Amino acid sequence: MQVTETLSQGLKRAYKVVLPAQDLAARLDGQLSEMKDKARINGFRPGKVPVAHLRKIYGKSVMADVVQNAVNEVNRKIIDDNGFRLAGEPKIAFPEDQAEVERALEAQGDLAYTVDIEVLPKFEIGTFDDIALERPVYTSSESEIDEALVRMGERNRPFEPVADDRAAASGDKVTIDFVGKIDGVAFEGGTGADHELVLGSGSFIPGFEDQLIGAKVGQTPIVKVSFPADYGAAHLAGKEAHFDVTVKALAAPGEVKIDDEFAKGFGLENMDKLKEAIRGNLDGEYIRMSREKLKRALLDALDGRYSFDLPQGLVEAEFNGIWQQVEAEQKRTGKSFIDEGTTEEAARADYRKIAERRVRLGLLLAEVGEKSEVKVTDDELSAALVERIKQFPGQEKAVWDYYRNNAEALASVRAPLYEEKVVDYILGKTKVTDKPVSKDELMKQDDDAAI
Repeated sequence: MQVTETLSQGLKRAYKVVLPAQDLAARLDGQLSEMKDKARINGFRPGKVPVAHLRKIYGKSVMADVVQNAVNEVNRKIIDDNGFRLAGEPKIAFPEDQAEVERALEAQGDLAYTVDIEVLPKFEIGTFDDIALERPVYTSSESEIDEALVRMGERNRPFEPVADDRAAASGDKVTIDFVGKIDGVAFEGGTGADHELVLGSGSFIPGFEDQLIGAKVGQTPIVKVSFPADYGAAHLAGKEAHFDVTVKALAAPGEVKIDDEFAKGFGLENMDKLKEAIRGNLDGEYIRMSREKLKRALLDALDGRYSFDLPQGLVEAEFNGIWQQVEAEQKRTGKSFIDEGTTEEAARADYRKIAERRVRLGLLLAEVGEKSEVKVTDDELSAALVERIKQFPGQEKAVWDYYRNNAEALASVRAPLYEEKVVDYILGKTKVTDKPVSKDELMKQDDDAAI
């Protein structure tokens, strides 16, 4: 075989490869000779089938395997001889002239083709001890715990059926059937039966609950509303609709006592234990948000520190994934780039920068992880799998088997674990100081698209 480098530019390499006809013929004969002892063909005794006859029957199919094996060998040789780490699979281009390919498959002519590859960049990691970061810190207050208790009380408030023929008031719970229509036609998702609705809870779209105040059991009021312009379902956003409602039952709110008995309803000994559990849940969420902001600050610092050539194949794949999400979101909401105060061209440029950032940081974290020998243990992977499986009650075994028998799916579980461990490793090398912040500051949303 002859391998000639035709391009070495940045991270791109290209080669012209020639597989001589005589080499292909020798490989083909070798394969056919191995088949000779195993072939069972009518008219020939086992092991006595002439190679020429095998070539006539199986020549092209066997040669296809010969060519594929030869191509794989060439790829491995190119990679091994140059010490390349590939950013993606090699791209093979065979001759467009079909007659030339046919001659090669018949071992009557050389097979010349090209190989395009893109390699991973080489860069120095350096140290991280000069990176200074602030970790936003916030802990729950007594008022938050009290507010949480009030919300829990409201969600668990008892209701007593109303015996008399009185009208529904704010705070009452009504049981209703309803059919929503736009221009007289029922729309998808607008029908419900035996639905329990607490008036004044804000559970339905604005205006719906207010129009049921004053209704009595057995009545069939028509509720007229307009869906908000930013409503999640694009086919309903901004539309006027009416609902044919039947009031089937009415219940009045009972008294809620926030005491030890209330706590026991949640499986806890007393109010102190319930408050402790609430504080733990709140602080756990604040710690998670603090961690995300610290991670974002670290990634911002790393993104500004490192600059190296990026494999455009990886960038293009990342950009395409982002762009598909953008298009899907526009289709779901019915919004355009004009609605968002931009143009498609500007949006593409912005999202390509995000794609480049993600690829750059991904390569950096992978390199740091490899050099520092970060590993995801089997126990850590199993624990993450268990948490994911909990999202599919009743299908645990099927989901478990799916991940255990699907390497790509299992890798999707391992990857975020690995990334978090690498981030922890880097954070351990930086200077992190805690910074007390307000709850609003901690909960302020970042632009997650750039992470």
